[in-house]
Amino acid sequence: MRAVGVDGSPGSVDELISALAEALDGGQAVLPYTSEVLRDAMEPTHPAEPGTAVIIATSGSTGEPKGVLLSASALTASAHATHARLGGPGHWLLATPAHYIGGLQVLVRSLLAGTTPSVLHASGFRPDDFAEAAAPLLSLDSPRYTALVPTQLGRLLDAGGPGLAAARAFDAIIVGAAATTADLRERAAEAGVKIVPAYGMSETASGCVYDGVPLDGVRVELEDERVCITGDVLAHGYRLRPDLTAEAFEDGRFRTSDRGRWSAGGRLEILGRIDDMINTGGVKVAAATVERILTAQPGIRDACVVGVPDPEWGEAVVALVVGTGCDVDSLRAACREEAGAAAAPKRVEFAEELPLRGPGKVDRTAVRNLLRRS
Repeated sequence: MRAVGVDGSPGSVDELISALAEALDGGQAVLPYTSEVLRDAMEPTHPAEPGTAVIIATSGSTGEPKGVLLSASALTASAHATHARLGGPGHWLLATPAHYIGGLQVLVRSLLAGTTPSVLHASGFRPDDFAEAAAPLLSLDSPRYTALVPTQLGRLLDAGGPGLAAARAFDAIIVGAAATTADLRERAAEAGVKIVPAYGMSETASGCVYDGVPLDGVRVELEDERVCITGDVLAHGYRLRPDLTAEAFEDGRFRTSDRGRWSAGGRLEILGRIDDMINTGGVKVAAATVERILTAQPGIRDACVVGVPDPEWGEAVVALVVGTGCDVDSLRAACREEAGAAAAPKRVEFAEELPLRGPGKVDRTAVRNLLRRS
């Protein structure tokens, strides 16, 4: 196994691209990392599992380190299906960390397209830096793509100027890692930014459902609302964890921890995680349902809803929201009207932004701890 430290610098990205090219060609497996704790948890001195090209080290939502095992065939199947859906191979801008699957796939797609990716090397994410990194790529004639998380897209829309102008010039921007709210979709459309909301994870070699429609070669089934995925894009297990592998992967199918449904138009809608159900006074409330209602209200940009211990209700529905000019009673009334009395948050607090972990995912544990303390 070849462990490659990725700190965003040009040298580290170049090293990862070289190692990735060798791995896709049958060379030794690559473990990209930024955290030495996660690197060591993957036991890099132990041989990689057969058929593994890349190991994505992630702490996941529970904080338990896991290493997702991806073969060269899974990575290339995902990349080819993505190009087919977007309009053909092209040039890519890497704007998210390359040790996460969304960023890594930008490199895989570039390698398969025979193009050199542009890279946003600056720490943090600033619209002006995005515009500068995109400039060389946007002067080219072939399709231009990038992948962002919703927080990054929101900052581009808020800032306007060169960053937003650069975003408009892309033929497609994949938006993944977290849910793309209806408000963010509308703002992007009004600004002329062509986004493709994606659903997927490390276990599916990045996004496998684009704008509610599975990629070619991917099949999605619902098992009592649980999203189950089949296809060549799937990982083949977890690093040194046969128990977790057996639990999640069976008969060529990956059982996710997400709830979903099919819309009237036949598109997959993600309803939230199975373990995000809140039992309040004997009534089960889906946190994602309340979040969708809140973010649909005027002035609300983002929201995270969790359950906290309550002596009367068992769990109380509470919300941390990002927004201005919002009336708490109106927010609670909207939730009550659309999802029932139990869904109305017992408490609503405001923040300038939600705490995040990983590539744009809301840190629900941090939100829960914050609301419990307050």
